Amino acid sequence: MSSSLKVLQVIPKLGYGGAETGCYDIAHYLPENDCGSYIVTSGGELLKFIDKNKVKVIKLPVHSKNPLIIFINFLALIWVILINNISIVHARSRAPAWSCLLAAKITGRKFVTTFHGTYNFNSKMKKLYNSVMVRSDLIIAGSNFIFSHIKENYTKYLDAKKKLLVIFRGINVDYFDPTTKLDSDEKKLLNEWQIEKDKKIILLPGRLTGWKGQEVFIEAINLVNIELGYEAFYAVILGSDQGRDLYKKKLIRLTEQHRLINQVKFIDHCKDMALAYKVSDFVVSASIEPEAFGRVAVEAQSMEKPIIASNIGGSNETVIDGKTGFLFESNDPKSLSKKILKVLSMDEASLQSIGKEGRKNIIQKFNVEKMCFSTYSEYKRIIN
Repeated sequence: MSSSLKVLQVIPKLGYGGAETGCYDIAHYLPENDCGSYIVTSGGELLKFIDKNKVKVIKLPVHSKNPLIIFINFLALIWVILINNISIVHARSRAPAWSCLLAAKITGRKFVTTFHGTYNFNSKMKKLYNSVMVRSDLIIAGSNFIFSHIKENYTKYLDAKKKLLVIFRGINVDYFDPTTKLDSDEKKLLNEWQIEKDKKIILLPGRLTGWKGQEVFIEAINLVNIELGYEAFYAVILGSDQGRDLYKKKLIRLTEQHRLINQVKFIDHCKDMALAYKVSDFVVSASIEPEAFGRVAVEAQSMEKPIIASNIGGSNETVIDGKTGFLFESNDPKSLSKKILKVLSMDEASLQSIGKEGRKNIIQKFNVEKMCFSTYSEYKRIIN
């Protein structure tokens, strides 16, 4: 590379989450701008898509929270930084951030962090552990909600000389584009899900965990059925239980209790999320705790699908209520059921208008190119 700028991103695992895809996108954007790009991670499914000719991947156990492993990673990172002449170390998670902080100080490199979530801080020790994410030269918040959260909870750790700013997460609007999907692929996916397209489909994506609001969603569906007097749609709950067998059993029992077993479909995984959005008529994000950003709301809008989302966290910033989707009172099945009924009653022209406005909103504010350019610009700024 002719550029002197070399960036090392450190992330526990490269999966399909927001932090991971952001890391992946930045890693491939840097070489396009003649910069060195390096990733330290312990592994992950996204690794197989990394272009090894452009991005150098170094495997270390940076997923571990063991203090001894964190110290060993610190020593290993010093070696990685010096051998590769790294300019900036960018940490995307707390445990590896401690290793990065020490290694950056020892080697005199710039240190960047991205604050990806609210993190649990119910004790002083926990807050101290989290505080590593605001001890960097540049602190990136993924939304205004996270920016406010940092200001409210970590003021004592913030240094006035260090920069804190918002760079919204971005998605690949070329991948999440409804025009790229074939009818034959849609039919194939519906066959896999064992769904006949004789009714509308409501999609609730997200891993099966209590705070994602699957129970609220099921309760809301029951209220909609009571109001209408019949089953007007299929509901697809798309996401893995990731070992939470008891929670999934609880959800299945709830569908049985409300006699929704033929209406609600549990799907563990979908390789093509854009296609999952495409076959759906509208999308729900029912989180009962604030999403730091909320990719579901953004991806749904990019796919021109109306989104119904909780009125907390990142969704307040990404959804234009009444224009690109609808917000409902978090953790309130009755409020959600009213919004579902509203969307079900809308004519096709109105739904298409919401979809068009949604995609326009995402292209303007939350596309991956904008995220990458903003991050790259800040890298250059702190070096200069």
